[in-house]
Amino acid sequence: MSRIAILSVNHQLAPVEVREKVAFAPDKLTQALNNLHRIDSIDACIILSTCNRVEIYIVSNHKNPKELLSDYLAKTHNIKRGTIDAYLNYFEDDEALTHLCNVATGLDSLVLGEPQILGQLKDAYHIAKEVKTLNKLLEQLFQHAFSTAKKVRTDTQIGASPVSIAYCAVKMSAKIFEQLSEQTVLLIGAGEMIELCAQYLNQKGVKKMIVANRTIENAQKIANLYQAQSVSLKQFSSIVYKADIIISSTAASVPIIGKGLIESALKKRKHKPIFMLDIAIPRDIEPEVGQLDDVYLYTIDDLEQVVNDNIGNREKEKDLAQEIIIKQNQVFNQWLNTMPNEQIVQSYQFGANSIKEELLEKAIKQLKNGADSEDIIRKLADQLANRLLHLPFKNIKQTSIENLSQCEGCIPPIKQ
Repeated sequence: MSRIAILSVNHQLAPVEVREKVAFAPDKLTQALNNLHRIDSIDACIILSTCNRVEIYIVSNHKNPKELLSDYLAKTHNIKRGTIDAYLNYFEDDEALTHLCNVATGLDSLVLGEPQILGQLKDAYHIAKEVKTLNKLLEQLFQHAFSTAKKVRTDTQIGASPVSIAYCAVKMSAKIFEQLSEQTVLLIGAGEMIELCAQYLNQKGVKKMIVANRTIENAQKIANLYQAQSVSLKQFSSIVYKADIIISSTAASVPIIGKGLIESALKKRKHKPIFMLDIAIPRDIEPEVGQLDDVYLYTIDDLEQVVNDNIGNREKEKDLAQEIIIKQNQVFNQWLNTMPNEQIVQSYQFGANSIKEELLEKAIKQLKNGADSEDIIRKLADQLANRLLHLPFKNIKQTSIENLSQCEGCIPPIKQ
């Protein structure tokens, strides 16, 4: 019997140095999905990889999906199971349903109620759909999570204030620098997180921003919105020394900022301090950079205190959101209980069409051989009715009176 299963490595248990080991690079996600889907006992799969979590969602008939997924994760990233076992969360069936809805609504996020995770889930779903690793159950599960998240957003105030990872990053910068508007900020990357950082920095009055990205056209799109400078990653090493604040969030698979680069920048700055915030997974900045004097290096895990300070009324809305999830999940489970009936209907429909095609082909041959058309039509109708009614009649004879009463009126009346 197939079941829904989720393996999760997230910020609640796993520190950044563990999460980056199991993160899926965007350009390798399609291959990873295909490899997972090829496993015999897996009917469907989706992979989500963000700065705070890596989650694998499957529908499987395997006797031990947790072992299967744990081995897959370790093998895919060429790491030993022992290095990640303590950081694995596993959910199955009802628990998996609740967990996915908690993720989609932002209840399981580092920043309670943050909206970015829903977009990331939708991206993961669409990638799986393009790669054709979905089936009806997994597709319906994610559509349910999306509609539940929408209802929570509509019926609660959990997303009312602008608390997000990007918001907290800028908030932390403001705590370090009294006059944030006077600082030069270097933003590395061109994704949603960097765009939000640029937006919040602009609202704080920051005038000097530089956006660096591998593809300079993407950097220009953000820079143009806020009258900022744009550079390519090939150029940014020559302007790092200008930055008082560096916020980095790229999809690079290895660090792009090393200790040597920052040492050179500090010399040019005459050791004026640099505040650095790495919100990428895997990390963009080598941890050794934090050993340098005059460098204040933080990772996404260090944002937790800022998050707690800014969570405000969202905690009050959490209970209401969870009540909505419980009610919505009851509706999904009702649908889930009808799935075997759908499969029976589909099977019966397929069989009925096969009988129809078989008898129709025989009748056409007889008509071509000159048989009387009226006789052939009557014979076809009789044979079709007898073949289609054989199994229902057999089941009716074996059914109790109580169950049989529910079938009254199933056959439509003959039109006069």
